[in-house]
Amino acid sequence: MRDPYSVLGVSKNASEAEIKKAFRKLAKQFHPDQNADNPKAKERFSEANQAYEILGDKDKRGQFDRGEIDADGKPKFYGGPGGGGGFEGFRNSGRRGGFRFEQGFGEGHGGAGGPQDAGGFDDILNDILGGFGGGKRRSAGGGESHFHAGPTKGADANLIARVTLEDLAHHGKVQVKLPSGKTVNVKIPAGTQSGDKIRLKGQGFASAKSGQAGDALVEVRISTHKLFKVDGEDVRVDVPLTLYEAVLGGKVRIPTLSGAVNLTIPANTSSGKTMRLKGKGLPKKEGGHGDLLVGLEIVLPEQTDEELENLMRVWKEVKPYSARGPEFD
Repeated sequence: MRDPYSVLGVSKNASEAEIKKAFRKLAKQFHPDQNADNPKAKERFSEANQAYEILGDKDKRGQFDRGEIDADGKPKFYGGPGGGGGFEGFRNSGRRGGFRFEQGFGEGHGGAGGPQDAGGFDDILNDILGGFGGGKRRSAGGGESHFHAGPTKGADANLIARVTLEDLAHHGKVQVKLPSGKTVNVKIPAGTQSGDKIRLKGQGFASAKSGQAGDALVEVRISTHKLFKVDGEDVRVDVPLTLYEAVLGGKVRIPTLSGAVNLTIPANTSSGKTMRLKGKGLPKKEGGHGDLLVGLEIVLPEQTDEELENLMRVWKEVKPYSARGPEFD
């Protein structure tokens, strides 16, 4: 077999993460179940598997780098006349005649020190291939052993669940219709934002071959509210004020997600001022609730008022003031 570093396309000082990433890419690209009409793919897949059996195991990689095993994982014998053996492959069997051969770097594919112990071949296939069919892989000794990545799963179902702010604030649940036709209540985790997804294991489309279902991915979308706007875990609402409420102050009825409350408006309140009601927002991931941010806007009467106009003319002459800073000059 070719040099395992060349097979995976990594340098000799590549990290374990880089080696694993390279193998994942090749395994996904050349898996036989995905390339039934391409015999070359099977060869590439087997070659990548064998390379990862060497480089994906710390001990075997070290043995290969030191020249103790070849690219097929077979020990190299350096012993000669007058010299000792260069590896631990020969051990006294206790039988007459002397020795038997054993691999000194793991006992098969599932043994201690093998790639499975390092989160190797089978774990990676289960992770990235999600249930492709069974197959074969070449063992370190040159033979073949069977692997099985689990039964073929059905496709995942991408679902959309529209929720109201009230649902998020109080109920924390939304009804979702599954591919099976069943309707279920799905719990919405605290801190969920619009666009977040909730995975329901085994609630996707069933495989016609195995009957095993994929997952349902429920995307949460927060419905537009006629009063409130979402600002992270806070909620905003704009509240109109009359001119006399802004000048004189007083109590104003304010809507919240849990019912209306009275908010005290200070005298001489300017339009654009924001007041904060603690704990009247959406549930937070770490517990508790966000706040309700109340934006105050002064609204003048729709009809022209002669007395108000005369008052403003006098005020302008007697008590003029600037509403804008020097940056507007």
